[in-house]
Amino acid sequence: MKTLQAHLVNYAAYHRDLRNIHTHFVGIPLIVLAVAVLLACVPLALGLSALHPVLLGAIVFYLRLDWGLGALMALLMLLAGWAGVQLAALPWGGWLGLMLFVAGWVIQFVGHWYEGRKPAFVDDLVGLLVGPLFVVAEWLFLLGFYRDLQARIIEGAGPVRAVQKVAAGR
Repeated sequence: MKTLQAHLVNYAAYHRDLRNIHTHFVGIPLIVLAVAVLLACVPLALGLSALHPVLLGAIVFYLRLDWGLGALMALLMLLAGWAGVQLAALPWGGWLGLMLFVAGWVIQFVGHWYEGRKPAFVDDLVGLLVGPLFVVAEWLFLLGFYRDLQARIIEGAGPVRAVQKVAAGR
């Protein structure tokens, strides 16, 4: 199994344009919530839905990578799962999940248009699990946490390209 750093460096290599990263701050949470809603609409036995084994698998994946980030991801995934169950219970919950899913992916593809590169999951499906972790890590970096991990990601994937502002009148 790859390390946390290896997963994030690989994923970050597809996300070096700041605009792309910013679209992921919106698109990925929408997709995570949408998937939770849609999976909660698929009943299994004993009052469980398809959401429950998927959540468990994702949480185990995150915890195996890193206990600290894994615990935070577990909390966030459980929150998304809870919200997904609540929304799925609405009469139009499935449609809402579908709309959130489409909206999230449209935002993602806009970001990758800025990036000029395809999404990471196209080359590695694990990127679908790493994406939410990447967004949380990027938020933590903005808040000043995990600076050593951030430095190793930049070393492995390169620096983030900031948006160039065009001066007025030029």
